[in-house]
Amino acid sequence: MSPAQEPTSDQEPTPAADRPRQPAGAGRPLRAHARRNRENLVAAARAAFTAADDTVPLEGIARDAGVGIGTLYRHFPTREALVEAVYAAELDDVTDSAPALLDELPPEQALRAWMERYAAFVATKRAMLNTLHSGWASGRLTTAATRERITAAIGALLAEGVRAGSLRADVEADDVTAMLLGVFLSTAADDEPERTGRLLDLVVDALRPHGHS
Repeated sequence: MSPAQEPTSDQEPTPAADRPRQPAGAGRPLRAHARRNRENLVAAARAAFTAADDTVPLEGIARDAGVGIGTLYRHFPTREALVEAVYAAELDDVTDSAPALLDELPPEQALRAWMERYAAFVATKRAMLNTLHSGWASGRLTTAATRERITAAIGALLAEGVRAGSLRADVEADDVTAMLLGVFLSTAADDEPERTGRLLDLVVDALRPHGHS
């Protein structure tokens, strides 16, 4: 599948002559301001890509982030660059959430809550799929690296469950990854989050030790 075609204005950065000049001596505040702008753009793009059923206009993302389209292009010269930044941020969030959930919840509950977070990541990725293909084709993104990080997070959750006696010790983390991908693939065409939730509950049930309730 080839990346969706975008209007020329979405592909080319704003010319340097059109950009506001930075005041002399304002390097450090501007760096902090630029960092906030970038974070706001990624957050706005994440929300837009998750909610959208079609191509998301970059002008709308800039508006939602409270910046101009020129600022968006200074941080992300192409749609692909923005999509890949959103993908990386989503992947960081889903993998980094496992330790935080284990600090708050028993391992079995932490695993189930983490599955919901993973489901949200997959939903966001679906909305960006056409554009992500160019990143995979170029090697900037790799599905193997993503799966490795997801499986490592699952492994940490399973290990804590095994120590607590609430999850089976004979389960491979990569098998759980495969089960979850099967759930998300089978429900990709549905608009029924309740069904996804029921299937995730069944996965957790399968991971409990025999005779454990």
